[in-house]
Amino acid sequence: MFDYDLLNYLEGYLTENRKQRFLEVLANRTNFLTVAVEDVFQLHNTSAVLRSCDAFGIQTLHVIEDRFGQRLDKNIAMGAEQWVDVNRYAKSKDCIKALKDTGYEIVATTPHEKSHTVQAFEFKSKTALFFGTEREGLSEEVLQMADRSIHIPMQGFTESLNISVCAAIAIRDLKEKLVHSNYDWQLSETELLEKRLDWTKKSIKDVEGIINRYRSD
Repeated sequence: MFDYDLLNYLEGYLTENRKQRFLEVLANRTNFLTVAVEDVFQLHNTSAVLRSCDAFGIQTLHVIEDRFGQRLDKNIAMGAEQWVDVNRYAKSKDCIKALKDTGYEIVATTPHEKSHTVQAFEFKSKTALFFGTEREGLSEEVLQMADRSIHIPMQGFTESLNISVCAAIAIRDLKEKLVHSNYDWQLSETELLEKRLDWTKKSIKDVEGIINRYRSD
């Protein structure tokens, strides 16, 4: 059961502006659309995708670290790792299974023009958008297990974009499409309360000591 009293107590340590900012950001967060990155070789690119998730209101990032797993580069993420939930997996199939088991459609990003464009994409259900390595793109395993695929159409000589740029474009466009859809895309009441408590804890120095004192009173 959620501890409303603890949330109210801890929010007393925040300024009114801080509390209001949390509410404003959370009102635009979603888990209806989520993002997964597979074996991204350049560390800063995963961190940049994380930052894009934060900027465009994606609450959860899934990171598959089969071959090139490393910690997030906090200098690139610029604090976004505090506000976006990161789930890590050793294998692509584990990530896909976890997402499918919770009702997500798997959508692969690929440069192949036979796939849907981002602009033409229409949501059918909760959606997990997969991005692959800079060198090879998504693995054949993900492409085979995906329900659909999309691409960003190019109009110049360049045939592909850096993964962080591609992700930023796709996330922004699909989030905008989702916001204007009829789907109930926002966080549930339970998710909102849990994130308020999580973010409040992350904003208070020596929060564990404060919680211990609260519980001992």
